[in-house]
Amino acid sequence: MKKRQVVLRSGRSSSTSSLVVRYGECQKNHAASIGGHAVDGCREFMASVMEGTTRALTCAACGCHRNFHRKEVETEVVCEYTPPNS
Repeated sequence: MKKRQVVLRSGRSSSTSSLVVRYGECQKNHAASIGGHAVDGCREFMASVMEGTTRALTCAACGCHRNFHRKEVETEVVCEYTPPNS
């Protein structure tokens, strides 16, 4: 996860933050009921349908819910500093 932050002490500031969320490989253990460990090999979440419906939370590649896929969050906070008038 990348994070960049500028801390301001005084003066006026405006800050902008951006958040990018991506879902990686599927972590669902298909052999848990028999005491084993086996994942299906799905490498990245792909929504089944367009956003806005509950079916958008199902992966088109493996059929698992999005929660089984590893969540990758990238946050960037950028602050601009304007010195006070002297």
